[in-house]
Amino acid sequence: MRVLIVGGGGREHALAWKIAQSPMVDAMFAAPGNPGIARHASCVDIAVDAHDDLVSFARRERIDLTVVGPEVPLVAGLADRLTAAGLTVFGPSARAAALEGSKVFSKDLMSRAGVPTARFASFDQPAAARGYCREVGAPLVVKADGLAAGKGAIVCRSLEEADAAIAECMERRVFGLSGARVVVEEFMVGQEVSFFVLANGIDALPLAAAEDHKTVFDGDRGPNTGGMGCYSPVPSFDDGVEKRVMETIVRPTLAALVREGAPYRGVLYVGLMLTAEGPKVIEYNCRFGDPECQALVVRAPGPGSVAPCRREGRRVAAAGVMASAGVGLRVRRVRGIPGQVPDRTADPRRRRRRSPAWRAGVPRGHRDAGGAAGHRGRAGPGRDRLRRHARARDRHRLRGDRRDLVRRDALSYGYRTEDDTNRIVLGALGRRGRRQP
Repeated sequence: MRVLIVGGGGREHALAWKIAQSPMVDAMFAAPGNPGIARHASCVDIAVDAHDDLVSFARRERIDLTVVGPEVPLVAGLADRLTAAGLTVFGPSARAAALEGSKVFSKDLMSRAGVPTARFASFDQPAAARGYCREVGAPLVVKADGLAAGKGAIVCRSLEEADAAIAECMERRVFGLSGARVVVEEFMVGQEVSFFVLANGIDALPLAAAEDHKTVFDGDRGPNTGGMGCYSPVPSFDDGVEKRVMETIVRPTLAALVREGAPYRGVLYVGLMLTAEGPKVIEYNCRFGDPECQALVVRAPGPGSVAPCRREGRRVAAAGVMASAGVGLRVRRVRGIPGQVPDRTADPRRRRRRSPAWRAGVPRGHRDAGGAAGHRGRAGPGRDRLRRHARARDRHRLRGDRRDLVRRDALSYGYRTEDDTNRIVLGALGRRGRRQP
């Protein structure tokens, strides 16, 4: 089988790493790829929005399967173009990908299908949106309708913040045309979880759940990012919750899309809030999450497998921390997040026994360029997993990453006291006296 991966981020690096393990794969290409992906695939200089060039390349190279990683080409119709050319593609059509491409479309679909979600209304006029904010009351959430790289959902703790968010989206057009319409919804309280399924248009196979950490600073402070780290599995998302989500959310959503004439094929990412009333949908995404994908592929059993992330009857755990850094044997510079920490040069002698890193945001041909990266570890649930997570984070000597995530993961796995979490972290770092994450 000849495979083409479209994309060049950490998610695509993780997918390439996993797909390359399959004995069915004879050749693999990535467009545009990155230096990490180049270890597993031949990278070609074609941008993800160059649909004509991607279709021509796939036909010329006799590609058997194209895996589209990012949401932008899917929403723009790349899967439709490939299908029309007689090629097999992993990813939904443009009409189905509107689940992520338009918050207004997805919320309206949820309402028609009876899928539990937050109370909401959509607007194309700022004055009407501000009036609804006063009806709902703070806190609330303002969401740009279109794609905004994971930054279009703005949590507003007061009506003044809501007014500012509406101005940012609809008047100053910070998100361009994506902010011409907004969804205003009530603020939901609970635990946020990312749940992934593989859909064939009619039904779906559950993969796994993960929890990512979105805010840029420790203690869940600062603006949202695409994701600063994640872990999987999520202890609170047990088999009972999974069954409930499949029956009340996933299958009704797929049935509603069939009625819309847009059957969904590919991976469906359901962003959930586990509230006191039960699971509710925050949003849908039409692709693997980033950084969630990096944890899921580590957990998936077998070479190239997309089976549910369980092994021998028990869950296999994985965790990763994102950092503003290019991590690898040839990388020297580490870039801090603007406004948070200064740049720092990593010690080139600290190369041995590094945990693998997913390369993202690193241009092709620039081996020593800084960019986003995430390292990951795998172990059984509990102390071993947390120790590996902490050691990996410490070995990379990163600045600008979330330093509190190991402790957060410890609390999620049942270590409830500060003494417990400190023992885990300090034990993971050994007697070298490194700082606590």
